[in-house]
Amino acid sequence: MSLDVPDPRVGEIARRPLSARSVVLSVLLGAHPPELPVRDLVRVVEPFGVGAATLRAALSRMVAAGDLRRTDAVYGLSDRLLERQRRQDDALRPRTRAWDGDWEMVVITSTGRGPAERAGLRTRLTALRLAERREGVWLRPANLDRPLPDDLARVAESYTARPAREARELAMSLWPLDGWATTARALLAEAAGGPDPAGRLTAFAAVVRHLLADPVLPGALLPADWPGTALRDAYGDYQRELTRVVRGGRT
Repeated sequence: MSLDVPDPRVGEIARRPLSARSVVLSVLLGAHPPELPVRDLVRVVEPFGVGAATLRAALSRMVAAGDLRRTDAVYGLSDRLLERQRRQDDALRPRTRAWDGDWEMVVITSTGRGPAERAGLRTRLTALRLAERREGVWLRPANLDRPLPDDLARVAESYTARPAREARELAMSLWPLDGWATTARALLAEAAGGPDPAGRLTAFAAVVRHLLADPVLPGALLPADWPGTALRDAYGDYQRELTRVVRGGRT
C-alpha cells in the first residue's frame, strides 16, 4: 500500500484520491519482490480504473522522479521506496518483546538546528514510535525489539528509565489512544464494506497510514478492546488478496 507520514488527525478517516501513481505504488509496495513486468501492471491496475495509456504515462513520470527503476520492461521500487516498504512491513508485523516495566528515553542534545532539521528529527523519532514528553525528551515503553539507529547518537543520548508516574496514565498522556482506536474501528468497517476495488484500495491505504501511527504499546497499557491486531489482520488479508491478483496472470 502507498504510505506517507502518519496523518496527525485522529477520530476521522483521512481520504486521499486515487491516482495512477498511488495505484502503482500500492501494488508494488505490497509485492515481494516489489517489481512487475509492465504487462502484469496493466492487468492488475485495470480494475482500479487505470487504463494502459494512463499507466504507461505514469510509469514514465515515476521513473523520471526516482520512484521506480526500470530494467527492460520490468518496473521495481527505487531504493528510497524500498525503505518505505520496509516501514510498511514493520507496521504490519512490529517486532516486540516482553515488557519488564522499563522505558526508552531519548534526550536531544544538539543545538543550533534549523526548523527543517528539527522537523525532520521529530518525524524520525515519531516513526520510531517515540512520543515527546516535553521539548527534547522522548519516551516509550521498552517493548520494541529494535535498536535505535546508530547515527541518532550525533544529536541525542538514549537511556533506560523507570518513570515515577503510573505507566498506563503516562501512556494515555503521550498518545491519543482513544482517538486512534475510534479511527481504527471506522477503518475496519469501511474496509469490510463493498466489493469496489478502488474504494477498498483507498480504505486500505488509509489503514496503512493509521498502522504507522500505532504506538505498539504493551497490552497492559492499552485500553480495553484495542483494535490494533484486528486492523493488522484485515490489512494482512488484503495484502494476500492483492498478491493472488498479482500472481494470477504469471507463470
